[in-house]
Amino acid sequence: MIKHQLSNGLRVVLEPIPTLRSVSFGIWVKAGSRNERPEQNGVTHFIEHMLFKGTEKRTAKDIADIFDGIGGNVNAFTAKEYTCYYAKVLDDHLPIAVEVLADMFFHSRFDAEELDKERGVILEEISMYEDTPDDLVHDLISKAAYGTHPLGSTILGPEENLKRFTPDTLRHYMKDRYRVEDIVIAIAGNYPADILELLEEKFGSYRNAGTAAETEPPTFLSGLEVHSKKTEQTHLCLSLPGCSLKDDRLYAMVLLNNAIGGGMSSRLFQEIREKRGLAYSVYSYHSAHADSGMFTIYAGTAPKQTEEVLKLTFELLGQVVEEGLTPEELKRYKEQLKGSLILGLESSGSRMNRVGKNELMLGKHDTINNILARIEAVTLEEMGELTRELFAHPFAASLVGASDKAVQAVRRDCFVSSSAH
Repeated sequence: MIKHQLSNGLRVVLEPIPTLRSVSFGIWVKAGSRNERPEQNGVTHFIEHMLFKGTEKRTAKDIADIFDGIGGNVNAFTAKEYTCYYAKVLDDHLPIAVEVLADMFFHSRFDAEELDKERGVILEEISMYEDTPDDLVHDLISKAAYGTHPLGSTILGPEENLKRFTPDTLRHYMKDRYRVEDIVIAIAGNYPADILELLEEKFGSYRNAGTAAETEPPTFLSGLEVHSKKTEQTHLCLSLPGCSLKDDRLYAMVLLNNAIGGGMSSRLFQEIREKRGLAYSVYSYHSAHADSGMFTIYAGTAPKQTEEVLKLTFELLGQVVEEGLTPEELKRYKEQLKGSLILGLESSGSRMNRVGKNELMLGKHDTINNILARIEAVTLEEMGELTRELFAHPFAASLVGASDKAVQAVRRDCFVSSSAH
């Protein structure tokens, strides 16, 4: 992995993979929904959409035609703490991808007519999201955990904000948040020897100083959010505070997540779906942010089975709190994590994502061998300490369904006293 700074200070990370014929190129910006004020919520995602809607010399169709014409992919995504614009192309076509993405990044028109069209697209996206209860419940759990903190806000934003946004709203936000210091260019694959000269030409003159984003760590509130809706299933989430991106216990946290609900061999999946057939979908996941984290369990089940699913979930969690994992489980989940890590790095896209996010969020990179060693070094004692700390908080909870009686009846602080010992 090679690190370089352009003449303006913009960071570049390169991972050469000469055995590939593909290359992935990404522009990472440390601007996400967490960096928005309440009245701005949704603007980061709106900007991501508008960068594809035409520049001073290309229409939206021109951009699509260029990438279709070279058999490449171009896309973007907005997250809580960053935005990424990226392309994956044949190595011969990297200069085209760099030139077009740079044009989109610096010269998008934010045409008022196009903005109105895209506003309609995003409003439809919000409606679709709200009509999908197994998506909506995950937004609600963030609100239950973080309240009015920006991490509790949605990435899409509320309708009232979207209806107010103008081209100037987007331009001012970009001027504030798209600072040179908060941008990383990441490339992985079979790139040409003169790539740094091309990047200097296209990005080296960018001089935006902007305003440094001030972020406050969230307080985990252990709240409850319910959205009453007549649905065939009840969708529910339970959350606890997790580990941040910089926490030394992050790998222990991922192992714990895998054991509880991270895969088909996990305790929740085996007990609730395989053994009892009470839910089609039951799983857990961990979200790591710069200064915080959140561990979440999700289940979708028939309304009449909600109470039983919650009861079983708390029984299984109680076993983990009281007894911990077995040595065999820890060994199995270590191998599972190492395997998924290695297998997940077999494409130029996944490698570009890895080096880009690491540089943007951490400013440092660990070798695969070091990461594997850190996973292997996790002990049952560490897992036990982390579990006790994790469960020493009441749960946050969210539910989408016709009745919230089952979740209201649950004691979400039931492990607090036992975890303190």
